[in-house]
Amino acid sequence: MTGPTAGTSSRRAGLEKAVRAYGGCRDTARGLRALRDAGHGPQEKNTRHILRGLAGEGLPVKVEGRSVRYRARQSD
Repeated sequence: MTGPTAGTSSRRAGLEKAVRAYGGCRDTARGLRALRDAGHGPQEKNTRHILRGLAGEGLPVKVEGRSVRYRARQSD
């Protein structure tokens, strides 16, 4: 896979892996750090987009009252 979609899906996979592995709260800054640690060169806007997408799937849950803050979903 090449082009912008390949990079986005790779960054998404990297951020999803970090959320699953480390849990805790996620915001744009922590998402950017996780992606940089995984070897990506992320941008804020793209990182927020990925976090919203993951939240739409129920992986992190949006923290009420915070514009861009999520917490890892608790496993049963």
